[in-house]
Amino acid sequence: MVLAYQERKARYRLDVCEAKATHSSAGWSLSATKDMAPAGDHADAFIVPATVDGTIALFLVERNASGVTTRGYGTQDGARAADLQLVNAPASLITTDGLAALEHAIDIGIAAACAEAVGVMDKTVAITAEYMNTRKQFGVAISSFQALRHRMADVKMQLELARSMSYYASLKLNAPADERRRALSRAKYQLGTSMRFVGQQAVQLHGGIGVTDEYIVSHYFKKLTQLEMTFGDTLHHLGEVSARMQDTAGVFA
Repeated sequence: MVLAYQERKARYRLDVCEAKATHSSAGWSLSATKDMAPAGDHADAFIVPATVDGTIALFLVERNASGVTTRGYGTQDGARAADLQLVNAPASLITTDGLAALEHAIDIGIAAACAEAVGVMDKTVAITAEYMNTRKQFGVAISSFQALRHRMADVKMQLELARSMSYYASLKLNAPADERRRALSRAKYQLGTSMRFVGQQAVQLHGGIGVTDEYIVSHYFKKLTQLEMTFGDTLHHLGEVSARMQDTAGVFA
């Protein structure tokens, strides 16, 4: 079972939903187009947000139900995803308070993605440091070059910033909804910034080998790029943080 919530026009906003649910004597039916459902071509069922009388509700749709089609494809990090098309597909209502439930689920997903990203960055930094201690130029290890040592110091700083914000995200999961949403957007923004910096610097410090499919760092870089866009990219969460700064006159609680 996977969550299929993304729509092209929504641009990561959870309150924008064009999917429609209708109720009849036979039960609920959904018409919707959802993009990038993770592992959607292997899932047995989908949790789908749809609007009912102007509000968002959550529904369960079985994969083998009538009116359900999926188009699967590979993602850049080697995983799978699928676009989901529903045409009057029979569905079961989960909750009419769909937006609140969806926001909580996405926040949990953000915290998990942040933790995963820290692990990927940690491994990327370790491999890069080992490579720099091994690779020689002008008869010495490139880790002895001051300019490269400074770049590695910046990479380590971004990693530790990301680690701290990942802890912060997990600690805020049980906070009141407004506080939780603010905290998770802050965390995802910092993680997105750190992921991009660490990934790019790791590739640069390796040189050409850093982008070859035969070398693990290129796959870590792809994974970090994918995670940066998962549950809202860095620009989206910067906008969320900015909007909430306006609500509090720029003062964070």
